[in-house]
Amino acid sequence: MQKINREALIEKAAALLDAGTVDRVLAWKRGEFDYDVTPGLFTTREQMEAELVFGDFCGANMSKYLIKETLKGEGKVLVFLKPCDTYSFNQLLTEHRFDREKVYAVGIPCEGMLSVTAIKAAAGDGISKIDVTEEGVVVETLFDGTKVFGHDEMLAERCRNCKSKRHVAYDELMGEEGEVLDSARFDEVAKIEAMSSEERFAFWQGELSRCIRCNACRDVCPACTCEKCVFGNPDSGIENKAITDSFEEKMFHIIRAFHVAGRCTDCGECSRVCPQQIPLHLLNRKFIKDANNLWGDYQAGEEVGSRAPLVDFDFDDMEPGEAVIKNGGEQ
Repeated sequence: MQKINREALIEKAAALLDAGTVDRVLAWKRGEFDYDVTPGLFTTREQMEAELVFGDFCGANMSKYLIKETLKGEGKVLVFLKPCDTYSFNQLLTEHRFDREKVYAVGIPCEGMLSVTAIKAAAGDGISKIDVTEEGVVVETLFDGTKVFGHDEMLAERCRNCKSKRHVAYDELMGEEGEVLDSARFDEVAKIEAMSSEERFAFWQGELSRCIRCNACRDVCPACTCEKCVFGNPDSGIENKAITDSFEEKMFHIIRAFHVAGRCTDCGECSRVCPQQIPLHLLNRKFIKDANNLWGDYQAGEEVGSRAPLVDFDFDDMEPGEAVIKNGGEQ
């Protein structure tokens, strides 16, 4: 697959700006460190040459930022979309969350993004620099010298289990188009399903108890687009912290998982931004796996306007008791 570099993105964006096709660009912006990349908005070539980056740490999905960006003015915004991002793009269009006429989408190929969390776990504290070379991921540390890791072992989990290299939405495509992949993304879900109910509860209690309710998962999620979240409503009784039992974090995450069920495209942004490294994507994948098992394979965002099984009622739908039996007795 052809690899696209930052210079190619800058040239494409500058050409579209000069032609008046777009008046601003949504892409990845340089942070304090090379691996500290954040979404950014650019209006000139000079800004892009100074701060735009594209490389192994540009995992951020730009789709959600289009919601607010298309409310600004009448001009078009250019957005660069990796294959996985385009599913969120389509799902947001299905839900009428942004104006398609105000967006110029350019699809770009992706060979997988690296996980800063995985690199830090492997290299230890005091990372001063990370380089990606033919040798692998070269990490310079303040205390233990230079360490080299294999590129594939440092990939983000969602990239190791990528579901598709094919774009499902774009106005223009840079590079070669990929294919839908035979992903192993449900393997970890199956391992959790194989646990006893007590083991599963202990697993999630251990994971979710680390939650600090920073709301990063909600804020970055393309499927969480309510103007007013129930967990931000002071009249709900569950603002900020869910008032339930000693395992209070379960209320927030399980309710959020239910809210995005059938709409989650499995982009993995929730886990990517979690400062506590909680594998939140596994909750959503469990819902996806169960829905596929009960109603047939469905991929949210694959087509604009497609109806998820949970909102596509049919008189032939199974009853709740039948669903439990078909799902192996799992409630």
